[in-house]
Amino acid sequence: MLKRLILCVALCVATVSALGVQGAVAEEPALVTFKVLNPSVALDLAQAALENCRKSGFQVAVSVVDRFGTPQVLLRDRFAGPHTPETARRKAWTAISFRTDTLELSKLSLAGQAQSGVRFVEGALMIGGGIPVEAEGSIVAGIGISGAPGGAADDACARAGIEAVADKIAF
Repeated sequence: MLKRLILCVALCVATVSALGVQGAVAEEPALVTFKVLNPSVALDLAQAALENCRKSGFQVAVSVVDRFGTPQVLLRDRFAGPHTPETARRKAWTAISFRTDTLELSKLSLAGQAQSGVRFVEGALMIGGGIPVEAEGSIVAGIGISGAPGGAADDACARAGIEAVADKIAF
């Protein structure tokens, strides 16, 4: 008898909780608004990053993805390795997915660290050179660079690209 009473109370609590959640969801707007870079600004971002790498003597690939990880721009300098376009895309995707630059993620995800498991997420690449692009606290794109000698150099080129378009994405 006591088991039935406990079961009945548990079911009642679960039902009331579920109804409360449905009510909260019903009050949310049916549509959401978000911002992404337009194609010309995404291209400007990629070109500025590529040019910065060239000035440093690096042949790289640059990928710009939208806030959902869908590619918008991909540029590959003439002598950048064949692996660099896909590596750049994965760095950009990783940065927006984890909302953190990949240089920082490479440190946070080392063996023995609390976040080490993220290295096993399919498609994620924890090598410096991927940065989320933010405007007023919202991610509007991600940029990834591959081909410079090391993640820190890729990261520096990406940051130079973001700086070059900062005035265009300030709301």
